[in-house]
Amino acid sequence: MTAQTMAVSSKNPLIAGARVAGTDVYNATGDHLGEIYDVMLDKHTGKVAYAIMSFGGFLGLGEKYHPIPWSVLDYDTNRGGYVVPLTKEKLAAAPMYDSEGEPDWDDKAYGKRVHDYYGTMPYWMM
Repeated sequence: MTAQTMAVSSKNPLIAGARVAGTDVYNATGDHLGEIYDVMLDKHTGKVAYAIMSFGGFLGLGEKYHPIPWSVLDYDTNRGGYVVPLTKEKLAAAPMYDSEGEPDWDDKAYGKRVHDYYGTMPYWMM
């Protein structure tokens, strides 16, 4: 049984972070956008701040990583993945980084830019 199958079949609202990684991400029209690469947790509150979505690339080359505020994702049991209100074009223009340059997660200006792009409240202000 795969992580996605287990997530779909479970009625439990909790999921291990290791099972989130690899879960597919779609937009509202059903286009496959990528998959969850990792999640970023706030060390002090324990809240999930971002899902890091991998997008593009081939066999790990040219891959881009998009921090998406967790509140933007909606789990769809029928698809067995997360749905985000983004087109491929909007995702391509979103704040991102590649394997050569992970952002400074302590930089509140970077976090604000991510949240402004998605129209969400920064997790540290909730």
